[in-house]
Amino acid sequence: MEIIFEVTEDPIDGGFVASALGQGITTEADTLTDLRQMVKDAVQCHFHDAEQMPKIIRLHFVRDELLSL
Repeated sequence: MEIIFEVTEDPIDGGFVASALGQGITTEADTLTDLRQMVKDAVQCHFHDAEQMPKIIRLHFVRDELLSL
């Protein structure tokens, strides 16, 4: 089983926000290193049953770019 997190940069406070697709899991951190650990911790807290625990956590980075002419 795999769980996918959509990762965005927080435009107001900086840092990163990760939200799991299809699950009620959201976490945030100031750095990518901290975010990776926070995501792992959040997944372990959310799935109490070891059989239901995802084996793979995928981080999908979403980034907006603004182009002007």
